[in-house]
Amino acid sequence: MSIPRNPTEAHRNFFQEVHEVVRLVPPGRVTTYGAIAHYLGARHGARMVGWAMMAAHTAGSHVPAHRVINRLGLLTGRQHFATPTAMQEALEAEGVPVVDDEVQDFKTRFWDPSRELE
Repeated sequence: MSIPRNPTEAHRNFFQEVHEVVRLVPPGRVTTYGAIAHYLGARHGARMVGWAMMAAHTAGSHVPAHRVINRLGLLTGRQHFATPTAMQEALEAEGVPVVDDEVQDFKTRFWDPSRELE
């Protein structure tokens, strides 16, 4: 499966596209803001992906935002969850170990939409 990535489409909604990609990240895996941006054709749009993740609670269906972390494997979005530990708890419930706000074995748990969805 792949998400449409034509940036010239008039009806393109970047936030919705981000949310669709995040819904495809399997439990127990993580991806990054930059990997999502790259997949959607916005190479330098990691910050825009972050904004989309902050709006994930407004999406029509659940977006597993806890699976999106920064390029170093850090839980930089944790302050946007209901509690300071909610993001870590959600990841650990899926078997992803986190120590000091850092995903352990990040390279083996990394899910790259550009590889996985093509």
